[in-house]
Amino acid sequence: MFTPSWKKEAFHLVKGARKFVHYKRDLLAPDRIDEIESRRTDLLDAIKSGDRSKVDEASKQIRAVCDNALPQEQPVGWLEENVEVMFVAIVIALGLRAYYLQPFRIPTGSMQPTLNGIIGKPLAEGKWPSFAQRMMEKVLRGRTYVKIVNDRDRQVAVDDRGQPMVRDAQMMHFFSRGEMRFTDSEPLSLPAPANPCYEMGLRSALNTASRNKGIIPKGTVLCEGYVDTGDLVLVDKFSYHFRSPKRGEVFVFETLGIRGIHDRSGEQAAGSHYIKRLCGVPGDTLSIDSPNLLVDGKIAKEPGIQRVIKGEGVYHINPNGYGLADPREASSHARPIYQYLATPGATLKLENHAPPGMKEYAALGDNTGNSLDSRYWGPVKEFNLVGPALFSLWPFTTGHWGLID
Repeated sequence: MFTPSWKKEAFHLVKGARKFVHYKRDLLAPDRIDEIESRRTDLLDAIKSGDRSKVDEASKQIRAVCDNALPQEQPVGWLEENVEVMFVAIVIALGLRAYYLQPFRIPTGSMQPTLNGIIGKPLAEGKWPSFAQRMMEKVLRGRTYVKIVNDRDRQVAVDDRGQPMVRDAQMMHFFSRGEMRFTDSEPLSLPAPANPCYEMGLRSALNTASRNKGIIPKGTVLCEGYVDTGDLVLVDKFSYHFRSPKRGEVFVFETLGIRGIHDRSGEQAAGSHYIKRLCGVPGDTLSIDSPNLLVDGKIAKEPGIQRVIKGEGVYHINPNGYGLADPREASSHARPIYQYLATPGATLKLENHAPPGMKEYAALGDNTGNSLDSRYWGPVKEFNLVGPALFSLWPFTTGHWGLID
């Protein structure tokens, strides 16, 4: 602490010259390296002599040698520097997303009230708020006002059950959209998944089409209202490499290979991700005695599960707690589809002794009255797990911002 500042600066210069040689050794000519090392030695000798004038002169010499060591190297311009910074930032972001944290947009209301999905509300014609209010709501609530009018006559395409082909589509886990298909034109992109769009007028437009031989006339309003974005959460992709998934936590999983999901959702399930509460781990046997979820015949005690069972406060969305799968859902498809927990006394046994990646977990939505989950399509394999939902990032005004439990 009693070393003079000029000596400290001289020592820093000696270290800096050494780093310069290490970093640029592949570009420096051998004679330049020798000269820099010689000047470093001179500066060290001057420091040891305690003569400040010698130190100043030696410092001047070593700076000049380093500055002129690579005369052919041009300084980096502002454009190159900013491109390099952006490239590094992108690489870091992609690395984080691939191995550590992945953003995920909640597409449906199956986890309400714990997490919000995308919802749509109709808006009376001419009742749009001012531009300033719309921008404020966009920032704070993730609310977007939309109006889509059919620009020409279109023939609605139907599936093998005669239902209009309105499908959900997800892009990079950030944005969920809908898509409507026609026989006489390209698909039409919708501002939200199918269910919110139905609420904003699409159902009425399709009713018009059914009375008009499947044609939606030009000028028909397809959607008019506002869309409240689903919660944007960060998924921890790292933890499951070092610990086992815990019963009661919220988690994200891929739908690949879950036949019950694909039988119900078809192509729109391919490559998609779901978020639910992990209500069963390998070795558990689940059953439902409403309002209770039973694990090996005993009521599950995990806090997140208990909130659903009790149905208190905002969780009164499910006044009867956990219920059995709705048997009407199985008969609503072209062919009967098996349900796992649809009758009293039915059980779901989760495999524990299985090859790597094949152990089984159960996923149930907190909004059990409006959730297609393991009660309907069965267990989730270990290889499908992505990770626990860690943090709700946005919107800020839903009351969900912060750690997820």
